[in-house]
Amino acid sequence: MRRNRIYLVTLLIFAMVSCGFAKKSFDDPEKDKTLVDLISYVLGRWHFDPQDIDDDFSENVYNDFIEAVDPMKRYFLASDIEEFEVYKDKIDDEIKEPGVKFFNAVHTRLEKRMQQAKKFQDELLAMPFDFTIDETIDRDYEKMPFAENKEALKERWRKELKFSTLANYDIKLEIEQNKKKEDKAYTIKDAVVLEKEARESTEKTYIEFFDLMDDLERKDWFSIYVNTIVEEFDPHTSYLAPEDKDRFDMSMSGTLEGIGARLQKRTEGAKIFEVISGGPAWRSKKIEAGDIILKVAQEGEEPVDIVGMRLDDAVKLIKGPKGTKVTLTMKKVDGSIDVITIKRDLVEIEETYAKSAVVKKNDRTFGVINLPKFYVDFQDYNNRNAASDVKKEIERLKKEGMEGLVIDLRNNGGGSLKTVVDMAGFFIKDGPIVQVKSSIDGKEVLRDEDSRIQWDGPLVILVNELSASASEILAAALQDYKRAVVIGSKQTYGKGTVQNVVDLNRFIKGSDTNVGALKLTTQKFYRIDGGSTQLEGVKSDVVVVDKYSFIDIGEKDQENPLPWDRIDPAEYDVWDGYIGYEETIEKSKARMQNNAQLKLIEENAKWIRKRRDDNEYPLNYATYKKEADADEEYAKRFKALSDYDTKLVFVSLPYEELLMKKDSSLQRKRKAWHDDLAKDVYVEEAINVLSDIQINNIKKQKRAVVKG
Repeated sequence: MRRNRIYLVTLLIFAMVSCGFAKKSFDDPEKDKTLVDLISYVLGRWHFDPQDIDDDFSENVYNDFIEAVDPMKRYFLASDIEEFEVYKDKIDDEIKEPGVKFFNAVHTRLEKRMQQAKKFQDELLAMPFDFTIDETIDRDYEKMPFAENKEALKERWRKELKFSTLANYDIKLEIEQNKKKEDKAYTIKDAVVLEKEARESTEKTYIEFFDLMDDLERKDWFSIYVNTIVEEFDPHTSYLAPEDKDRFDMSMSGTLEGIGARLQKRTEGAKIFEVISGGPAWRSKKIEAGDIILKVAQEGEEPVDIVGMRLDDAVKLIKGPKGTKVTLTMKKVDGSIDVITIKRDLVEIEETYAKSAVVKKNDRTFGVINLPKFYVDFQDYNNRNAASDVKKEIERLKKEGMEGLVIDLRNNGGGSLKTVVDMAGFFIKDGPIVQVKSSIDGKEVLRDEDSRIQWDGPLVILVNELSASASEILAAALQDYKRAVVIGSKQTYGKGTVQNVVDLNRFIKGSDTNVGALKLTTQKFYRIDGGSTQLEGVKSDVVVVDKYSFIDIGEKDQENPLPWDRIDPAEYDVWDGYIGYEETIEKSKARMQNNAQLKLIEENAKWIRKRRDDNEYPLNYATYKKEADADEEYAKRFKALSDYDTKLVFVSLPYEELLMKKDSSLQRKRKAWHDDLAKDVYVEEAINVLSDIQINNIKKQKRAVVKG
């Protein structure tokens, strides 16, 4: 029962905060001040590593907020920044004695400057650009100073718009030249016409951009401001505005209640860009990608026109509880108008969930399970979750004669702590999985106490630089037990902290206003060998280069990360089910060292990094084209990456084959996944390692007797 204590931390926080309210009141009538006061109170008492809110803290918030609202330095003038600087050492005072003068000053000026930018855009795009002039644009915004005056700012906008138009011009000219190749009689449009069309494309893009910016209300900007405050504590503590909290819950559970469609904001309404397979819209067979929703009516009510409405507000009207009906007035792809009534339902976002495939190599059968995240329903753990789904997939793969298993955790950013503890237990008899140190409850060892083993055969874990949090717990535990061979990047992401989501509304009595939630770092986790995964991540047994190898994307590259440290190791016994475990790793390293595909991937990764570091671009078309052609020619050498063929064949499990007969969308998705796997050098090596691993059959027989 001890492991359950750690899952009660959130409730403990609620109780402690509630008890403290006798001494602290949050009844300021101004919501913004109340929110800042409440968040600073909670952070100061229950964050794992509370920060001193002083002048240094104030300056960091100041710099981060200015960068957050104007990262490309195309709104504010140097004189604006000079005015704002009076607040540089006063934000800490505004947090302690709630005030929002700094935010108000920046927000008011930002809205003014955005209107000015719109005028710049209108004026600059009304006149043709001259692509024969020798000039360049510097896009290193971090080092760029703020413009000294409006003329300098307008010149900055001119170059940005010209750069966008130049890229559009190049694309349009290439299309024309291809038409000429196909039809010798075709007359290519002249440069004047193409430039005008390119400018119009740029104008459309920026109209849509400013339309989206206009949708942002004061509360949206204030949410950004609050996050610059809380992120000073660590990169994973964040404020969730009410809509963000809903999206967070949806992403963690992989489900939503609605019609099952993804929408884009368009001037003429809300455009459907994807119908989610299996959802109500998909089942109706009346809605397709490209349709535009014009009006929304709740059951028994008059329709509401959503043209020009904020996308978030339109989505609120369209979503709703399972079983209720919504009527949509839609402009179909063919231009016709149709009125469609749909009964809302629970929609599962299929790409969130675990999926598996069977792969044959020679006369042997292996399994691959891809896990995008450690998902869970916070309201009911017994609903669909990552651990229960992986358990089902293992059983299905075993029925197909699986002799070895690959668990693919690449790009898996983590999720539920409980699901990863349960999942790790599938591969060991029992024992500690992870150690958690809490700011409230001290150190806790989370254990697998179930002696049953779901899979006792060869196991490989695939990771990369974006495998984080719960992914690192699973990889670290199975590595420490020597239960699995970890193949992937030099190290994983390095997120060794645990967050709890605190509903801030619980702390404000007698208010109908929803103030959102705080995702709060309250714990750090440690490997069973005592080392933290914070910053250092998990170092792969077999290190392979990938496209992220030379890009700064890990925890160590974020602002304000918590430090690495070590605690006492837990007591555990190394897995004794393999023979020649170390030899298998050495054989894999030797193969990878001489792999031509990996050498090409490394060359490509270095080239990508070099291009990312180049921030100066020509605005002369002849120079632009020369450089683009040189890049394109060099890039041809990397075409072989997508042509790689492992000669492995991947197929779906029988239950999925039946589903795909009814769902062509699922069939397309699985085919695309299988095609990618067949070109994946990392999966290929994982299968090679599974082939090399030798099982200690004497130990396996003893375990079988125990299980029997």
